[in-house]
Parts: sequence; C-alpha cells; structure tokens
Amino acid sequence: MADTEINRRDKFVKDVGIYAIGNLGSKLITFFMVPLYTYFISDIRDFGYYDLCLSVVFFFVPLVTLQLGDGAFRFLLRAGDDNERRKIVLSVVSRTLMTMLAFSVMAVMVVSMFWEIKYVWLSLGLLCVMSLHDVISQVTRGLGDSKVYVASGILSSFGIGVFSILFVVVFKWGVAGIFWANILARLVAILFIEIRVGVIRKYIMSGAVASYGKMRLLRDILKYSLPLVYTTVYWWLINCSDRFFIAHYVGLEYNGIYSVALRFTTILQTFGFIFYQAWQDSAFRQYNSPDRNAFFSKVLNGYIFVMVVILLLYTFGLKAVYSWLVDEQYQGSLEYLYPLGISAFLYTMVYFTNIIYQCALDTRRTMLQMVAISCMNIILNFVLVKWLGVYGVIVTSIATYLVLLLYRFFDIRRYVRLKVHVSAAVSIVIAVVGIVPFCCDRSLLQDVVFVLASVGLIYFIMPKEYKDKFFSKLHL
Repeated sequence: MADTEINRRDKFVKDVGIYAIGNLGSKLITFFMVPLYTYFISDIRDFGYYDLCLSVVFFFVPLVTLQLGDGAFRFLLRAGDDNERRKIVLSVVSRTLMTMLAFSVMAVMVVSMFWEIKYVWLSLGLLCVMSLHDVISQVTRGLGDSKVYVASGILSSFGIGVFSILFVVVFKWGVAGIFWANILARLVAILFIEIRVGVIRKYIMSGAVASYGKMRLLRDILKYSLPLVYTTVYWWLINCSDRFFIAHYVGLEYNGIYSVALRFTTILQTFGFIFYQAWQDSAFRQYNSPDRNAFFSKVLNGYIFVMVVILLLYTFGLKAVYSWLVDEQYQGSLEYLYPLGISAFLYTMVYFTNIIYQCALDTRRTMLQMVAISCMNIILNFVLVKWLGVYGVIVTSIATYLVLLLYRFFDIRRYVRLKVHVSAAVSIVIAVVGIVPFCCDRSLLQDVVFVLASVGLIYFIMPKEYKDKFFSKLHL
C-alpha cells in the first residue's frame, strides 16, 4: 500500500510538471502579448469587439466538436495499447468532426448572404482550426504522447507571439492581425503533432472498420461526450456572456478594459488547468482504488493550499508592476484583478468536481445543474450590471461558482466523500480577506507585509504531511 501511494503520488507530480511546462510556457507568451495589444491597438472599442468575436467562437467550439476530444481521450485510455481499437476510435471521431466542420461552413455561408458581420470569415477560420486543434491535442494525450501535447501547446502560443508581432506591429493589421496570428499558429501546431505522432496517417487513414462497429462505438462516445457539450455551453454562458452584458449596459470601451483584466486572470485559471489535466489522468486510474476517499481528499486539500498561495503572490505581484505592463488607457482594469482572481479560484475548484462525474461515467448528471446555475447567472447579470457596472458581472460570477461548488460538494458524496481540512478552509478565508489590502492599500511595503504574513500563516497551519510532500519535491 505504501509503495502504491508513493508511485501514484510521484506519477501525479510528474504529470503536473509536464503539463506545467507546456501550459505556463504558452501562457507566459500570451501574457506578454497583452501589453503589445494594448499599445498597438489604440481603439479600445475595436479590441472590445474582438473580445466579443472570440467569445462567440468559444461558444461554438463545443457545439462543432461535440466534445469529441474528451470522448476520444477517455476511450483511447480504455483501448490501452490495442492499435486496432485505437484506429476504430479515431476513425469514428475524425469523420464525425469533419461532418460538423462542413456543416458549420455551410451555415456561415448562408448567414453571410443575409447579414454583413464584421470579421465573420476570420471568426469561422479560427473556429475551424480551434476545433481541429482541440480534438487532435486530446487524441495525442489519449495516445500517451503527453510531451508532444505539451510541446504543441508551447509551439501554438509561440506562433501566436511571432505572428502577432508580424501582423500587428509590422504590418499594422490591428484586430485582423490577431485573428490571423491565432489561426496560423494553431495550424502550425496541428502540423507539428501530425509529424511527431502521425494521428492521420497512422490511425485515421488506416482505420476502416465495419459500419456496425463504427455506429455502435459512435453511440458510446456520444453518450459520454454530449453531456459535456451541454456543460461546456453552459460554462460559456457563465464565463463569457458577461462581455455582452457589459457591452450593452456599460459600453464596448469598458468591455475592452474588462477583457484586459480577464486576460491576466486567466493565468490563475491556467494553474488550475495544469492541475486538471494531470489530475484527470490520475483520477481515472485511481477511481476504483479502495482508499479513493482519502486519496481524493488529500489531493483536494493540497490543491487548495497551492492555489491560495499562487493567488496571493500573483495578484499582488502583478499589482506592483501593472503600470509597466499595460498602456495608460487600460490602467483602470487593475481594480478588477483581485475580485476576478477570487472568481478564478472558485472556478478551478468547481472543475475539480467535474472530474469526479467523469470518473463515474455520469456526466449527464451535470446537465440540470448547469441549466439551473446558468439561469441564475443570467438573472443576476440582468439585475446587477445595470446597478454595479463591471463589478456586477464579477459579483455574479463569484456567486454562481460558489453556489455550484457548495451543491456539488454534497452531490458527489454518492461517488467520493471529500473532506476539507480545517487549515485548508482557513487558507480560503485568508484569500477572501486579501481583497481588502489589494483594493485599499497603495503602499508597496504594506502589500509585501500582508503577502508574507499570509503565506507564513498558511505554512504554519498546513499539516506536516503536506509540508513534507511539497518541500521534498522542491528539494528544500
């Protein structure tokens, strides 16, 4: 049992390290693009409109892909090293995806005949390459090539940086340049995966199987993935619809400012996503272990400690250098950073519970939850944005995530009984209290004192087993 505990812990830590290299490397490149965009795109309204287009693309990606990437990942893990089974899975997934992409192109052609929409074709191009990249990336993970998956993410982000400099700075294409940078960078990443893994030539092109077998497998994959489509769409309603409320009630200018703050906040979500990817693999494999309640609870509590410390260090550190990173006309976004950080923290906690439903193959259970919570989100936005402006959407997102998180902690008890350690709960309280000095203090010294005191307190109250695990991995 002790050896098993060490092995699965070491594997989880190794997976975190692999995904951290890819995600942090890619997000750092994206992070440094924000100052570039704010400096060279002087029209805040145009940047706000681009953010709306990007939100629409994010909405349609799960509808076009049918979350086949998640389905492929899950079923490829079940296939193991059986190449024939892999070919069947990928043949089914690829043909279904191509059908959905063709339908999307035809739908946009019809819509463009009746309405003239700015950036519609660039948005369609981005939708197609994002859909392809999303599915192929998940397939790469399912085939066990995590390093290629990570490298493709870095390459994609590096490509966005290089192409952005070329199109936005050199050619001065403005927002259109950002679109082209994102499209070409993802195409390069897809080509890289094909060269290294050969998803198309090794598995899809040679994956011809009997029609009956394909239809039966397609039914099984869609039974797993379609509930995730609904869940993802409703996540969009919660996470992205706020831009439309801001644009309507407050104005595109404020939407541009808000979107800048949100881009910095996504770094926090990236840490959560790193954990999510590593934890997804470990959770699937350990779900049937006899001590899963204890194991899942240990991971959850350790996750809380790490995320609270990251939240404090990142937001206060960013506050100290914000005036150097963002052009003057976008400086107003600073005041939204910490509240959005709290929202991002709750969001990543909710995502922890998503994996448990996936482990239990009961993704359908999340559908009614997301319908109810999305309705709550929309109603609160209608009420609060007119009254509080940008803060209305932030309060709404925090309330939405908190309600959903509390409900799920009770609901998932049918699968796993999670226990939050008292010290982890105290850490969450420290994170919430941090909003006061962040918003009220203007002294760098006071901010430094608060952060050091908070991190020191968290370390003091943290159980010894977590200290030993964390610092042994850091070789401290």
